[in-house]
Amino acid sequence: MNAKPKFLVMSLVIFLLGVTPSNAAPQAVDPKILHIINRLSFGPRPGDVQRVESIGVDRYIKEQLSPESIPESASLQSQLAQLETLSLNPMQLLAYGVTGQKPSPEAKKAAQRKIRGVLQEAIQARLLRATNSPRQLQEVMVDFWYNHFNVDAAKGRDRFWVGAYEQQAIRPYALGRFRDLLGATAHHPAMLFYLDNWQNTAPGSPGSRGRFQGLNENYARELMELHTLGVDGGYTQQDVIALAKILTGWGIARPNQANNNSFGFYFDPKRHDDSDKVFLKTTIKGGGENEGEQALDILARSPATARHISYKLAQYFVSDRPPTALVNRLTQRYLATDGNIRAVLDTLFHSSEFWDTKNFNAKFKTPYQYTISAVRATGIEVNNTKPIFTLLQQLGMPVYGCPTPDGYKNTEETWLNPDAMTRRLNFATAIASGRLPLSSVPTSRNAANNVPGVSLPPVKVKPSPVDSLQLTNTLGNSLSTKTQSAIASSPPQLHAALILGSPEFMRR
Repeated sequence: MNAKPKFLVMSLVIFLLGVTPSNAAPQAVDPKILHIINRLSFGPRPGDVQRVESIGVDRYIKEQLSPESIPESASLQSQLAQLETLSLNPMQLLAYGVTGQKPSPEAKKAAQRKIRGVLQEAIQARLLRATNSPRQLQEVMVDFWYNHFNVDAAKGRDRFWVGAYEQQAIRPYALGRFRDLLGATAHHPAMLFYLDNWQNTAPGSPGSRGRFQGLNENYARELMELHTLGVDGGYTQQDVIALAKILTGWGIARPNQANNNSFGFYFDPKRHDDSDKVFLKTTIKGGGENEGEQALDILARSPATARHISYKLAQYFVSDRPPTALVNRLTQRYLATDGNIRAVLDTLFHSSEFWDTKNFNAKFKTPYQYTISAVRATGIEVNNTKPIFTLLQQLGMPVYGCPTPDGYKNTEETWLNPDAMTRRLNFATAIASGRLPLSSVPTSRNAANNVPGVSLPPVKVKPSPVDSLQLTNTLGNSLSTKTQSAIASSPPQLHAALILGSPEFMRR
């Protein structure tokens, strides 16, 4: 970095840390419109504020709660159609790139490129949808639920499977019934492998041999602590053991194994504990695979699960410390609708707490939210996701890369620090100047340049600086008087960077 960008970034850091999102100037746009867009989406694209003004907040909420009613753009559909591994199931993905018994060196290299491409295409699809799709609440909820049911791509086979996991176990149920979402994640090879349940075996059973020996409690524990009841959900170590026994034999099919479904789940009765179990004070009779379904039913319908999920949703959409009264109402809505996620969100979005002005612009954006919102605000139609992926790596939030089962946090204390702000502001400066090749369509010669992990020369593009007036209009003229004054006293070529680096833009 030369001296001028360094000076700019340092100035922006001082500016950001010294200005709080208060003392707001008179709003040209109803703050409620900005609030609903910033919470139900990853931030406005050009024209979004004006559209919500014309159709009204209630209709916007209704549309976003029914994403199937919102047509995807032809360009996004075309982009996704070119990602050939998105349509493959886990068993097909595991065989992807297999070259035979004695491949040539060239064939090995080609196979390795194909294998890397599986994860790269999954990342690209996620980022293309987040930046370009009008079905924004669906994308927000896919991100939310993936974090809730986190699987780390760095663990072995999961580098093949995280994209399929999102496509098959998360995305179809993001606004549906929690029980369906819970069941889909519980059966998917990505989760079974990540939390080791694929090896969970009843000691002394006919199938107990080799790597399949003994109970593995990892998934049973996280299923209760993270996915359903919560750490204070009232379960005991005996419940963990009982659930682990219930889930013995829940595993992953071998490629030619009979009785497996297309997603690769396989129940092995030879490794299952057939005894009766007492789980959460309920007796579950020995009954093979169905025992697990009964346990999932109990967990999904538990008031503790209803409260745990309601708290996390309120924390994500309202405030880092959500009001107890709101969490209680969401809990009751969850229980009354048998875990209907859409109904719970509808209650949340129409609650007085959600619309309390003290919660407007109060949530600090995660690196993912900041990066996606910055790209959306510029109006760039993304074709090349590599700059986005690179920043997320630098900010410690790579897509599919959270190393712990609890997923990424969404609270301010996790992400607000000087080093992270400097990196965000570097990105703001680069994207405002038009130097990031986000819209470049890679040629066949360097097609891998639009996905991470492949070292090819960058695409040459003529810089196209972001229009600061259009950017201000896109964001509803929502900057404080202090921020507006700082921008007005700066050179015009810095205005867009100052907007994207402002304290207000760091929040939603």
